[in-house]
Amino acid sequence: MTAMAQSRRMSESYLGSSWVTAERTPIANIPANSQECVNHWHSIFARDLIDLRIVTVDAQTSVEEACETLLTEDILCLTVKSDGATVGLFDFSDVNAFLTLAATRHTLPPDDLRENHRVHEIVAAARTGHVPVQLVSNLSEKNPLVVLPYDATIVSLLKHFSRGTHKVLVQKAEPPNDYLGIVSDRRLLAWFSSYASQNPSLGGFLSNPLHSFSLPSLDLYSSVIAATSTASVLDAMRLMSEEGVSSVAVVDDQTAVLLSAVSVTDVGKIVVPSESKHILSIPLHKFIAQIKASDGSKDGADKYPVYSVLPTNSMLYTIQKLLATNAHRLFVTQDSSSGVSSPVVSYITSGNLSGIVSIVDILSIFGRMANIEDVDPKLMQRHRRASSSASSHSSLSDELSRSRPSSRTSVRRTLSLRNPRAMNRNSRASFSSAESATHAMERSA
Repeated sequence: MTAMAQSRRMSESYLGSSWVTAERTPIANIPANSQECVNHWHSIFARDLIDLRIVTVDAQTSVEEACETLLTEDILCLTVKSDGATVGLFDFSDVNAFLTLAATRHTLPPDDLRENHRVHEIVAAARTGHVPVQLVSNLSEKNPLVVLPYDATIVSLLKHFSRGTHKVLVQKAEPPNDYLGIVSDRRLLAWFSSYASQNPSLGGFLSNPLHSFSLPSLDLYSSVIAATSTASVLDAMRLMSEEGVSSVAVVDDQTAVLLSAVSVTDVGKIVVPSESKHILSIPLHKFIAQIKASDGSKDGADKYPVYSVLPTNSMLYTIQKLLATNAHRLFVTQDSSSGVSSPVVSYITSGNLSGIVSIVDILSIFGRMANIEDVDPKLMQRHRRASSSASSHSSLSDELSRSRPSSRTSVRRTLSLRNPRAMNRNSRASFSSAESATHAMERSA
């Protein structure tokens, strides 16, 4: 079995029936005034939480130009318009998916290319040397276009965020086809943090330890998707794309120590503007050093330590740490040395790395308090994984089916990824930007 197949099998092994169902599980000490809280949430407008401005590109804008706009405007997401109507979103997850497709297109079976209409259209467009951003919008399947009306409330936001969405657009009162701005899941979490500080009952509820929130969405004891430090940047990009995640842990090959994490934003900000023809083939430990060097050159601050929490840490502490570190997710570790007194953990042994908790996971708790139906923050991730699995060989699908355990309590260690598929030498050296990716697809087509 290849390393990629094994890593996929291990990371997918928790997708059995006990994990994919969104059954309501009791959580400890629900506030006695929970309905009073929910009634208040219905009175707060989503538009009052807007935190991201809208920057628009035309649907026919090239992927290269759209990437450049993301970087020059220093934003995380673009809206894509066609004939005056917004048709999609484009962010660094889509950039990662596009670059990964370009770099691995020649390894995909011809039947898969023909059956996947989106990929077929992108490859066909690459032959002309111009891939419109509309084709790549939501290629990652991580940022669907979600629009809320002008009078939408906090509860409306929860309905989408607690099912895996990360950002939504809010309409203007007039004209209805224009937008005030974007609300992110982080902004909603910050609002709940502030609200809890003024509501003793909710604050007490959130003071419970993480492990008492027995929800399927909290990955306290599940596999962590990771790559070894000697794996290439392209390896990590493909792992993020195929596993439907926006970041992977990076662990040391010899010591099994968690070194850092690499995200799709890192790929967008470092890989896309790079002038090096070999950036996708460099090992991750060098890529991490490059990320840290670029941040240190701006303000002397290291923005890439490894942050973690314990299952015994409170939910409130976890929320505050997510907001303070500007992270979207935290590693969960059993290491007692990483307790509450230490705000930053510089490394964690993989033997104690037990899971991940994200903003969306936490928002799902408030979604359940609001009695929102079908709360399932892993819904979109499972869909992305299923899409990726569908394009894999049937033997791999069989392996996945056989690997699913009957127990949901088992713990998997970090995953290793060592050159999952041999890359064509010329292909591995040519993807230093979205433009070169387009040209490379044109050549390989």
